[in-house]
Amino acid sequence: MRTVIACCVAIGALTVIATLVIGHKTPTGATPEYGKRLLTRCATCHIDAGAEPGELTLIHAISRKNIEDRINECITRNRNGRPLPKDSAEMLAMISWLQFLADEDAATNASRRQSHDPPLFKTPNRAPNPQAGEQLFAKRCADCHGKDGAGLPASRDPAQGYLFPPLWGSDSFTDGAEMHSVATAARFIKAKMPLGRPDLDDDQAFDVAAFIDSKPRPHLQ
Repeated sequence: MRTVIACCVAIGALTVIATLVIGHKTPTGATPEYGKRLLTRCATCHIDAGAEPGELTLIHAISRKNIEDRINECITRNRNGRPLPKDSAEMLAMISWLQFLADEDAATNASRRQSHDPPLFKTPNRAPNPQAGEQLFAKRCADCHGKDGAGLPASRDPAQGYLFPPLWGSDSFTDGAEMHSVATAARFIKAKMPLGRPDLDDDQAFDVAAFIDSKPRPHLQ
């Protein structure tokens, strides 16, 4: 079964981080296309570079105050990355892409903009069960994210990011990320997983989120 949990789960494998850590030649134009390429590798949280409606969409992100600070917060909290200069090509390109998403949404009729998410997640009136989540992960998530939660790289080039992001381990989001929260992860899982046909109920999303949350990951520095 295909699934990309953003445990956003955002949070979370920014190309920006690969750019800063691995090295990437910056193009001269901070275009929306370049911004989309950067955010495409952030599938942990933002499916289709944030263009998909629903949980963790970026369609309305440009309307937030201090958007540069918010982008840098994602970089530093989720991946222990270094903040981008506000006038850098990468920062300007991502902002340009977010503006494009907002403009496209504004030009689209209301019915087209409606999210196709399932009903909102409601926290079960019980403690989560990571053991049950582990069994469900093996059946519904491991085909894409791997039994070891290491994800599926897009290519041999680390700068190309992941087709399906890691959910724990050394290349996953940090323990300070928003997705390192059972409630946040469960909302995303319920809304988006398995990818293309989300059909997990509240209890299943709750338990899978707890299992993922229990696994080791980088410490926020």
